[in-house]
Amino acid sequence: MIPIENIYQAKVKLKDIARHTPLMYNHYLSEKYECDIYLKREDLQIVRSYKIRGAYNKMSSLTKAELNKGIVCASAGNHAQGVALACQKLNVKGKIYMPETTPNQKVGKVKRFGKDFIDVILIGDTFDDAYNEAKKDADSNQKVFIHPFDDDKIIEGQGTVGLEILEDSKSAIDFLFIGIGGGGLASGVGSCFKKLSPETKLIGVEPEGAPAMKISIESDQIIELEKIDPFVDGAAVRKVGKKTFKYCKEIMDDFLTVPEGKVCTTILELYNEEAIVVEPAGALTVAALDLYKEKIKGKSIVCMVSGGNNDITRMEEIKERSLLHEGLKHYFIISFPQRAGALKEFVNQVLGPNDSITFFQYNKKNSRERGPALVGIIVNKKEDYYHLIQRMKDQNIEYTSRMDSPDLFDFIT
Repeated sequence: MIPIENIYQAKVKLKDIARHTPLMYNHYLSEKYECDIYLKREDLQIVRSYKIRGAYNKMSSLTKAELNKGIVCASAGNHAQGVALACQKLNVKGKIYMPETTPNQKVGKVKRFGKDFIDVILIGDTFDDAYNEAKKDADSNQKVFIHPFDDDKIIEGQGTVGLEILEDSKSAIDFLFIGIGGGGLASGVGSCFKKLSPETKLIGVEPEGAPAMKISIESDQIIELEKIDPFVDGAAVRKVGKKTFKYCKEIMDDFLTVPEGKVCTTILELYNEEAIVVEPAGALTVAALDLYKEKIKGKSIVCMVSGGNNDITRMEEIKERSLLHEGLKHYFIISFPQRAGALKEFVNQVLGPNDSITFFQYNKKNSRERGPALVGIIVNKKEDYYHLIQRMKDQNIEYTSRMDSPDLFDFIT
């Protein structure tokens, strides 16, 4: 694990750079899960995530000659903002490679933090695509590559989050939930806790669509995922680092995966109930509490809220994914008779009093008696779905559920 004295040294370097973010007791979640839940609010950091800590700690350790050549990094958003601000603070030129799928809000923030010191290059669909191009650039131009997670100086900087949690905590912490992408935060904070609070159980949380660390730990070797769901962009990587794999294997007590739809439900819940705006990666740890709800009763819990860089234009997608995950929205291909009044009969005889059609796509076929329509229906409660299905059967409606279609979400959004 990372030596604790190195994390203390990083804290000194970051004294006037990174904000000491609050450890906040959350009444709503504590009541919901019957325990004491505290949120470490790194979404309130200067760059709206913890990434400034590792980026500045790494860059401030470079020689003047290395800094004069400029630096290169790759990021899906938050690491880029940390590097950009570090470039501005240290007066260093930087090239930042980001996936073309990065939300515009994050790209804009990177440019604002970096000002004239950075150039942003958008390339590829995933972090790994951007990473490969950035590495080529750094190697061919003999520039230092600022890795987003697999570097001891990066990990030491992230570990300062752990020092702040322990400094602010008024009592022993039973469980600490940490989001995992490449594993830098978990490695740093985990190293801190293993030395200073070894009784705390460390739980790593990954998105279900990108469980690179969990699969690697279970396989006892680093596994590169062939395909990932990039939705939780701050934590969706195909391959974890050599260092972070070693550290996480040594210090973490458990690894969980959370469906992307559950993450979306948590984002909406935190916003609606607590007015907290988090990005998908920032919601991972809170979303995982349901998986541990029996184990955490009566305990003291800390959830890392790692970032709040959420693009408002993603909210429709977030709401859609949440409804699908919660079983409140369903899509069917329904075969309608091609005659006047068929849709009206469906609405009157099949839909329940609280059901509503939210999506309808239909093309009339003049040479056929029946025509298919793709129909999206929202029910009021999860169990109302079964009543809806029974009414379609009672009315001899020809239908096919499309909820198992892998390309459904891409088609309808």
